[in-house]
Amino acid sequence: MFNNNIQQWLVSACVLLCACQGNGTQHMADSTATPATHATDTLNPMVLIPGGTFMMGADDAAARKDEQPRHQVTVDSFWMDTHEVTNAEFAAFVAATGYITTAEKPVSKEELMQQLPPGSPEPDSSMLLSGSLVFTPPSHAVPLDDVSQWWSFVTGASWQHPGGPSTDLKGKEHLPVVHISWNDAQAYAKWAGKRLPTEAEWEYAARGGLKDQLYPWGSEALTTGKVKANTWNGNFPYQNTVTDGYTGTAPVGSFAPNGYGLYDMSGNVWEWCADWYDSRYYQQPGNGDHPGGPATGYDPEEPNVAKHVIRGGSFMCSDQYCSGYRVTARMKTTPESGLENLGFRCVRSK
Repeated sequence: MFNNNIQQWLVSACVLLCACQGNGTQHMADSTATPATHATDTLNPMVLIPGGTFMMGADDAAARKDEQPRHQVTVDSFWMDTHEVTNAEFAAFVAATGYITTAEKPVSKEELMQQLPPGSPEPDSSMLLSGSLVFTPPSHAVPLDDVSQWWSFVTGASWQHPGGPSTDLKGKEHLPVVHISWNDAQAYAKWAGKRLPTEAEWEYAARGGLKDQLYPWGSEALTTGKVKANTWNGNFPYQNTVTDGYTGTAPVGSFAPNGYGLYDMSGNVWEWCADWYDSRYYQQPGNGDHPGGPATGYDPEEPNVAKHVIRGGSFMCSDQYCSGYRVTARMKTTPESGLENLGFRCVRSK
């Protein structure tokens, strides 16, 4: 569903996104391997992810139905961005190409009506303006089954104005770019000589070489020991204790990398994958070797709305409401969607 229709109908994808800016010190890992040279590599170094076979998905108590069953998957070696694409990197792309993102474009009434449930009233003119979904936390406890309590469509919100038209990117160059649709991410990847990761590649890389572990760092609970990722601390969505040091997105590389030297494979922002989302995909035969995802999307909650997979959780995820930072957790949203906690990283085939 388009990111512009939240004022009357909370974007359905948002329901399934994790209820789930600060300054920080970057501590990027030094890659021991060097991929093919490209202009953007100086900003976002890539690391080689060695191919292999692993068990994808989960069968534990925390697993959702669309994560089951666990099944053997093989992926080839590939290069992956060390961290999420940043505002500075995306700005270089826009400067070079003049690209205008989905959130910066107005929507026609005809386009919007195609995305709304049958019988929906016609949108008023305010719903056709450019903008995106911004996290607007309440000051008190609210029902956790009503995402309209903390998501608001804000006219003028975009990657350049992540909190709305009164905000900008000053001092936020190293934060992950957000309000990026799948189509925007695809355009950037093509310009950079890269592509979006398949869902299988993403999960394999997120595991960092570990076998059968819940998180990129192993099995230790998120809230045990040292801070491991940028997630929600406190009572969602109205109280954030900022235990991890950030109320919103964190500069890329602010937390320890996984075994492959990849940062923020849990938390910070959700990340687009190339694949269409089908809740039944893991149950279908023939998806074990180099899977590229289903041919079309299918979400039983909205069977007429095709969506793409997003992975990794965000700064809004917590055990209380969302555990999207588990390496097997699957979420989905439409290719036109943009949110304040949704970004991406790229890969390149070896």
